[in-house]
Amino acid sequence: MPTRRGFLAGTAALGGAALVAPAKAEGIPLGQAPDPVTIRPGDPRYEDLVLRRTSERFFPRPGSFRLPTTTEQVVPAVADATREGKRVTVRSGGHCYENFVGDGAEVIIDMSAMRQVTFDRRRNAFMIEPGATLWEVFERLYLGWGVTIPGGQCGGVAAGGHIQGGGYGPLSRSLGSVVDYLYAVEVVVVDRSGRARAVVATREQDDENRDLWWAHTGGGGGNFGVVTRYWMRSPGATGDDPARLLPKPPAVTLGTTIGWRWQDTTEESFHRLLRNYGEWHEHHSAPGSPYASLFSPMLITRRNTGADPGAFVMVATMDGTLPDADRLLSEYVQEITAGVQGTITVEPPHRLPWLAAVKAGSLSQEDESGMFKAKAAYLRKRFTDAQIGTAYRYLTSTDHHNERAVLLLVPYGGKVNTVAPDATALAQRDSIMKAIYTVTWTDPDGEQANLDWIRRWYRAMYQDTGGVPVPGSVTDGSYINYPDVDTTDPEWNRSGVPWHTLYYKDNYRRLQQVKARWDPRDVFHHAMSVRLPDQAVSG
Repeated sequence: MPTRRGFLAGTAALGGAALVAPAKAEGIPLGQAPDPVTIRPGDPRYEDLVLRRTSERFFPRPGSFRLPTTTEQVVPAVADATREGKRVTVRSGGHCYENFVGDGAEVIIDMSAMRQVTFDRRRNAFMIEPGATLWEVFERLYLGWGVTIPGGQCGGVAAGGHIQGGGYGPLSRSLGSVVDYLYAVEVVVVDRSGRARAVVATREQDDENRDLWWAHTGGGGGNFGVVTRYWMRSPGATGDDPARLLPKPPAVTLGTTIGWRWQDTTEESFHRLLRNYGEWHEHHSAPGSPYASLFSPMLITRRNTGADPGAFVMVATMDGTLPDADRLLSEYVQEITAGVQGTITVEPPHRLPWLAAVKAGSLSQEDESGMFKAKAAYLRKRFTDAQIGTAYRYLTSTDHHNERAVLLLVPYGGKVNTVAPDATALAQRDSIMKAIYTVTWTDPDGEQANLDWIRRWYRAMYQDTGGVPVPGSVTDGSYINYPDVDTTDPEWNRSGVPWHTLYYKDNYRRLQQVKARWDPRDVFHHAMSVRLPDQAVSG
């Protein structure tokens, strides 16, 4: 039976002092701050930085890594690369699913040394630097002020990419997306003349830079510049008490783990389980639901071909302070397992203080390694019966050997869906869950076979819409923090719908306008970056 750590390992391949005054929006003069640490090939530290990433498929080897500790150091690093005509990319946690950071990079700005989490009294908001990991963010916000943001489970993921891609986690059904709390962002950008400067953009309606703030509420990383600071504050929050400017998490988490042995799982019971799970989330994902605090990802590992076919699990947690929490959780388990043969309860319901529960479910950078390929989709409704059949066929097939393949279903919706699709760059605002498909391997020679297998599986899941989750009645595209370059390839995307519609929907044209204003030279780009309005778009 999988352990809790085993469950989390499957998801991993997947996400008080006042601060000194921030840099002025008009820019920071070059040469004002010491240069950031520069590490080149031959330096013994270089190889450690090459390996500081999650996906072991990609080995970034730039001409240099630049490690700034302040915004003032980022500005000249970007300016130097621009002046010398070198391709510059940025990395915070190193969790990108594709090779956006390393592909052709001559200078990589590594933000891992910028990891402050504090309260900025000037802006009356919490400041988070991009190198801070989610675990560091949760711990410092909670122990310092008793507050949090609804970020993800993987503790090694850094704030830098997580926030600007949208950000979500176990508290999102009750609190919304991370970007719903983004008050301001500081970005080092490059203008048409090649001048690098730091700009602060806020959500204030009269801020002339507001479009740059909007682009970072789900636009994804590597598009507009280098984010050096985020400021977080709840919309509508008033006063100057930090403990009231972000939401408080539940003091206690109630949780349980349910498991199913593959040897007891028939195709009929598999169908029943996924129908139960999907229909329950269709009926209980509205804002204000009594189950808004319930977060219950289901991780279905591929059936083993050996004597022991293995098992798969669902971990359910919710606000343990609710007066009827035990009853709600019990009824949830009963509805999900109704009519499903072979169900076993791995763990009786238990309570943990909130931060301890976060830590128990958090992964470090070291836990989140491997060669893998991931694909994803938003679901507006449960899988169709045909899709459930396809999932069963691929998860139980014996025509391909891999060490680990996973279908992960992650609950979503709730308060996330109270925000208009165009209010933030995060356009998917009426989904009930996310589906994530991963395959992992350790033998480099097995890469192509594993890529071909997961590509066929994904295409089969969405065969009615050209092999990709085109926005429609059941699916709603995909999440930019789970990028998949195959969506740009007509061999695998035969829908006639461009990749950017899958990720940004109708918000893409507005993102292009922001790109034209703030990165007119297209300094910051990668295989799936926002294109300038006059650039051809493939896929």
